[in-house]
Amino acid sequence: MDSTSIELKGSEIEEIALAGDILEIRFARAYLIKTMTGSIERTRWWQAGSLIIEDAEVPERPPEGPLVCAGGDLEANIYVYRDMIPLPFADRGAIRCELRFEGTLSRLCATGRDARLEMRDVPKYIEHLRPG
Repeated sequence: MDSTSIELKGSEIEEIALAGDILEIRFARAYLIKTMTGSIERTRWWQAGSLIIEDAEVPERPPEGPLVCAGGDLEANIYVYRDMIPLPFADRGAIRCELRFEGTLSRLCATGRDARLEMRDVPKYIEHLRPG
């Protein structure tokens, strides 16, 4: 596969944990979209993992899980990833994360210095996504 990204909308979050200045967003099911160069078809998978933000500042208490993500932005220096996060992902510097959740007005807004994705287990296939 040539590119893989987490599709935030619909991804299932089991917990948002803040320990000191480390923020961990634990995905029970992060939905992955895999695309192969030269193919118009894509595939959907799921995998557990965590987005970890260091030197995190969270102005409001994070919402309690479990949650279903309705979308959001991850800003890493000059890049803005809207409703997705590329895999692999690790960035140093200015980080800003804002996530919305289904069924609630609560949001997660956080800033930090470093961020990385740590995926667990192996991806599990769900379906082919055919155009049209």
